[in-house]
This record gives sequence, C-alpha cells and structure tokens, in this order.
Amino acid sequence: MKDAAKITLQALGTFAVLATALPLLDAPQWYVRVFDYPRMQLLVLALLVFVLYLWLGTRHRKRDKLLLVSLAAAIVYQTFQIYPYTRPAANQVKRADVDAPTDSRLSILVANVLMENESYGELIRLTQEKEPDILLLLESDSAWQLGMQPATQEYPYRVEVPLSNTYGMHLYSKLPLRQQKVSYLLDDDIPSIKTFVQLRNGMWVELHNVHPKPPVPTEDPNSRKRDAEIVLVARDIESSQYPVVVAGDFNDVAWSRTTKLFQEVSGLLDPRIGRGFYNTFNAKYPVLRWPLDHIFHSDHFKLVRIERLRNIDSDHFPIYIELSFAPENEYEQEEPKADDTTQEEATETIQEGKQEAIEEK
Repeated sequence: MKDAAKITLQALGTFAVLATALPLLDAPQWYVRVFDYPRMQLLVLALLVFVLYLWLGTRHRKRDKLLLVSLAAAIVYQTFQIYPYTRPAANQVKRADVDAPTDSRLSILVANVLMENESYGELIRLTQEKEPDILLLLESDSAWQLGMQPATQEYPYRVEVPLSNTYGMHLYSKLPLRQQKVSYLLDDDIPSIKTFVQLRNGMWVELHNVHPKPPVPTEDPNSRKRDAEIVLVARDIESSQYPVVVAGDFNDVAWSRTTKLFQEVSGLLDPRIGRGFYNTFNAKYPVLRWPLDHIFHSDHFKLVRIERLRNIDSDHFPIYIELSFAPENEYEQEEPKADDTTQEEATETIQEGKQEAIEEK
C-alpha cells in the first residue's frame, strides 16, 4: 500500500513539475499554453505532494531528492506568479475617495452569457439590481438580444453584434457613445468594439471590448491569433490621448505573459492586483476556476468597487466594476511600461498572429 502511494505521488509530482515548466517555453501550441491557466491548482497539487512525499517517501535516493527539489522550485515559482493577485500584495489601483463626485463615476457589468443558456431572467434581474452605466454581453446571439430587452430598454445607446458562432457582442450604455466601430482584427467572424463614452461630468473615455478565441483544440490549435489580437488593442491604446477602459473575455489569465505584455504596452492598470483573483471561469466547476474576464483602465481612474457576481447559469460569472475618474491623482498610481525589448516582443507577436490568419485563409 505504501509503495503504491509513493508511485502515485511520484506521478502526480512529476505532472505538477512538468505542468509548471511547460509554460516557460516560448511555444504557442494549446497543450503548452493551457498550463498558463491553473497556477493555483498546480501550486496546491505541488504543495500537497511535497508534504505527503516527505511523510511517506524515502528521501535518501537521488530520484527522491530530485523530485522534492523540483517540487520546491515549482511551489516557489507558482507562488511568485499568483502572489500579486492576493491581498497581502500592494494594490496597483488605489481606492477612490469616499466623497468622490458621482458624476465622475463609471460602472460596467461584463457577462459572458454562454450562448445556449436561456436563463435570460437571471441576468435581467442582476442588471436591474446593479444598474450599471455600461452592460457588455459576450457570446450573445439574436436570442439573447431579444431576451434581454426588459433590461436593455433602459439603455438608449448601443452597439449590437449578434452572432451564432459564440462570439457575438452587445454593448449597452446609459451614457452617450460616439465613434462606435466594430472591427474584425484577425478573424472575419470575431468582432471587437471600440467607442467613446461620455461621463456625466462631460469627460470622454475611450472604451475597447474584446473576446478573442482561446487556444483549445475545438477553437484554435495555438495562441498566436489570440495573443496578437490582445497586443493589437494594446498598441491602439498606447498612443491614446484619452482616459481608457478595456473590458472583455480575453480567454487568457491575468498572470500570463501575454496579459502582462498587454499591460506593459498599453500602460493600463489591473484593479485586481492586491485584491484577489476574481475567478470568472468556470462557474460550473469550483475546483477549476481562473480569471478570464478582465477590466483594465488607465491611471486616470481609481477604484470604487469590484465584484464577481452570482451565477447566471453560464459557464462564466459576471464581473462588475465601478471606477472614479480622478485625473488629478493619476501619478499616484504607477502604470506598467514597455522597454525596447518588450516593444520588439509585441511587434513579433502581432506579426506572428497576422501570418497565422493569412495562412488559415
């Protein structure tokens, strides 16, 4: 029995070490990039195996020592990766003043609805409770456009892109919009939205909404186009003269190299840093959850609140954020910056994604 337990622990420990090491490879294949996601799960697995192996294992053999050292390295590395998204870490976005004027605030609710989900009432009630200024629906088709009318009739400004391929996108706003533009950056059937929204104090804010394909066998065999689309949005934002907000399902986790590259090139801040993971996917499997739905913003804003909302019968939890426009305090927050090496990496990422799109056509 003890030997069987040791063999099982050796197998699990080896998996945890390899799954930790694979994402270090500069490889876009889905079976490599998929291990960007479960860092917390891999940390728990490595820690559990390490403790049990110390208890059960023979520590005098070279292979036992090698496994323990490898597990220790995996534990340290995974901890380093996820630490910024824990409460002991410093906040990247400062808390807004309690007396911040209401006319400088912007609230956004992002919901990946799961196209085949028909529980429209769940999201309708949630929208009516939160009353966000901006409602962003992802994976929304014409059925969702119709089903959400009891809530969306309160939103006079809108950009509706109903699609039956799980990449539909609907943007509803109580605040004025201008220059609404739907783009298909790399795929002819994967839209993104760029527009400008006017706050109640008159300030215009640049707003981007994205939902690239994930690197999974059923969608895309590698991450090249996803990564390129994310970085293309960052490059567009880089030269913006406006306050900026980006919201959507990146199909990428907050701690991945691509998302970090996005932040460095765009200069946008992540309000989750120092506050928590806010895991939005997968709502159906509590053990397998990570942050896929993101809201980033420029240093013109401070945070009023951020919440992961209740289940709406989708495979994603909705996420809600309320920001306060505070440009006089923008230099209190240190924005990420891209050096020459990072810019070269961004250019290469975009070129590889565009080449992948051309080859597919």
